[in-house]
Amino acid sequence: MLIGVIADDFTGGSDIANTLAKGHAPEGGLRTAQYAGVPTGPAAPGIEAGVISLKSRSAPVDEAVTQSLAALDWLTAQGCEQIVFKYCSTFDSTDDGNIGPVAEALARALDCRGVVVCPAFPTAGRTVYQGHLFVFDRLLNESGMQTHPLTPMTDPDLRRVLSAQTSAGVGLVPHPVVAAGASALRKALGDMSESFAVVDAISDEALLTIGEAVDGAALVTGGSGIALGLPRNFIRAGRAQGGETPFAPVKGAAAILAGSCSGATRGQVEHHAACHPTLAIDVPGVMAGTFTADDVVRFVTEHAGQAPLVYSSGTPEQVGAMQSEFGREVVSARLDALFADTARALIAQGYRRLVVAGGETSGAVAQAVCDTLSVDAMRIGPEIDPGVPILSLGDAPVLLALKSGNFGTPDFFDKALAIMEQGA
Repeated sequence: MLIGVIADDFTGGSDIANTLAKGHAPEGGLRTAQYAGVPTGPAAPGIEAGVISLKSRSAPVDEAVTQSLAALDWLTAQGCEQIVFKYCSTFDSTDDGNIGPVAEALARALDCRGVVVCPAFPTAGRTVYQGHLFVFDRLLNESGMQTHPLTPMTDPDLRRVLSAQTSAGVGLVPHPVVAAGASALRKALGDMSESFAVVDAISDEALLTIGEAVDGAALVTGGSGIALGLPRNFIRAGRAQGGETPFAPVKGAAAILAGSCSGATRGQVEHHAACHPTLAIDVPGVMAGTFTADDVVRFVTEHAGQAPLVYSSGTPEQVGAMQSEFGREVVSARLDALFADTARALIAQGYRRLVVAGGETSGAVAQAVCDTLSVDAMRIGPEIDPGVPILSLGDAPVLLALKSGNFGTPDFFDKALAIMEQGA
């Protein structure tokens, strides 16, 4: 294994695993596996890039750091020469972390400075300019992320956000340096006195320049786009073979579980509901114990073959009201448990295709499926929409699509099920 990724949630793990597996033409990508948490045994032979997906994005800081360092230990034990700390392309976190504390702990463990910080993902509209994060043509704090129910982002200045989370210095490498090429960027990073360097990126070409400049760097941090240029460093050096992972489509029972409150997911739910049965989760009922996974499973099985969708998505006002009444962490934990229990029950009943929306929901469901099947490695299949691949688990495979809340076209759910059944 050459590249090891520590992802702070499951959808982010799928996103960057997809980037590493695809790579960039003409070289292509690496043979990539995604893991649900830190594996207990060694990686399978032939894996060139490994992605460990944690649920550390919204965990207490100490817990997030401990999990990330454990992931680092496993990845270095597999021979990884370059570590990537992957966080969301909207950089969302609280004033306490967890991006800064985890990045600082990894940099200290690997004895690094001038570590790249770049959440840019231009294909999905995320760009960094003069150290500020944009979502399409809006600054981060005007993009809707300012009302995120768990990690509202009210400041687009990445240097300021990161500086508030870490005692390490944070510098900037602006666009003109990146545009001057990999040599100029490599020199700027080498001259950096600060521990971290926010690097501008407004295009895929900038990400490829960053990838070339960090060839040999022990640690890189960013969104999934940061990995775009990393595979070709090893392929050009003759140290990786790459190649696509075989994918076997799966027919049969399928369901969609949506726990994201993002505008994109709400639009996808509305689009799907026009032609398919949907069930809105009774959140007060969940909190009171009167609405359970049995109710969800009953609805799904009653509508087998109709692409049924169950969702807890709501407007920011609705979500805020629930959090005010019951507590933010309590609501999140109960809903995650509901979706996890639902996934276990559906897999036990023979369901082999699950589409999941929302980072926390995806983490709960993926871990439940892995535990049920007694597997920890997920193979990377075809891409549904930018940043969202199909994941294949087990020998008689169960297929998962784990979608970050803000990703995907309006018809994402139908598209995901079709590709799972027919192939790309």
